[in-house]
Amino acid sequence: MKSTITQGIQEETSAEAGRNISVLIDNITKVIYIERIRLEYIIASKIAGGHVILADTHGVGKTSLARALAGSIDNSRLKTVEASNNTVINIEPFSRIQCTVDLLPQDIIGFTRLDSKDGKFIFNKGPIFANFVLCDEINLLTPKTQGSFFQAMEEQKVTVEGKTYTLPSPFFIIATMNLEGAHLFPLPAPQLDRFMIQISMGIPGFEDEKSIVNQHSRSDGWKDLKPVINGEDLIRWQEMVDRISIHDELVDYIVRSIRATRENPYILQGASPRAGVKLSRLSRALALVRGLNYVTPDIIKELYVPAISHRITVRESAGVPSDILSGIIDSVKVAR
Repeated sequence: MKSTITQGIQEETSAEAGRNISVLIDNITKVIYIERIRLEYIIASKIAGGHVILADTHGVGKTSLARALAGSIDNSRLKTVEASNNTVINIEPFSRIQCTVDLLPQDIIGFTRLDSKDGKFIFNKGPIFANFVLCDEINLLTPKTQGSFFQAMEEQKVTVEGKTYTLPSPFFIIATMNLEGAHLFPLPAPQLDRFMIQISMGIPGFEDEKSIVNQHSRSDGWKDLKPVINGEDLIRWQEMVDRISIHDELVDYIVRSIRATRENPYILQGASPRAGVKLSRLSRALALVRGLNYVTPDIIKELYVPAISHRITVRESAGVPSDILSGIIDSVKVAR
């Protein structure tokens, strides 16, 4: 299938990309409730090359969001990847990993087994081999199994018994953490730092919740969801992020705001330099989502809390990380 919105564009401008991304957002919001700005953040995280944590309670639509995003993108021309040993692996457009305490790394990335017919070892792929992966309740996984995501998230590859397998493009992980109930294995700081952003889906207002009940109590609630872009569109937008300009004064603004987390008395462990790198790239991606070819101070400021809150450790009596970070970014001024 050809992309319905970008076919024929040789050199897509930021404004054109913004309009096309708006079509993608409109398509997703046909079938799920989510505030537009939150969906902008999620798509910006994807085209910035990152992954997302959704920290929420049960039943607010986390799985539906991942399904709607995957269902809006046609990846039929990107259905296989080739491993280092010339093995061709078929790729799923969407997979869901329901995390439990007894899940093992091989249950996620795959394993090799002996084929009794010809005596050869063959690779059985895991659910990580998909364009969009929903990792539901990641904090129920043991640290060893959580660690199986490290290489996938950083390098877009997995290594099984000495053989390296490249994951598909586009590749995007949405991990969920429920805020209620038992959390056996909280993600360690290095694992959290791999995620581009942590946000909540939010609770809908009365009218929106009524619409959700009316739409999703029907068996045909998803009938209007169809692909509106190709996987190549996402890959091209990801490449375009590098062309979004960010003034040196704004880089200075980012660095000073990150360093301020290491000097705040309420923060036990501040953000690392990597946090500044991620905030810079995410800001460029959000500018592209909104059709701009440059980053503004307001974009950095609005992304600061969701991009940094999961990268710091606050003292027990300090309060909520988001409140501390809001105070920091308000106090750091852009140099003129």
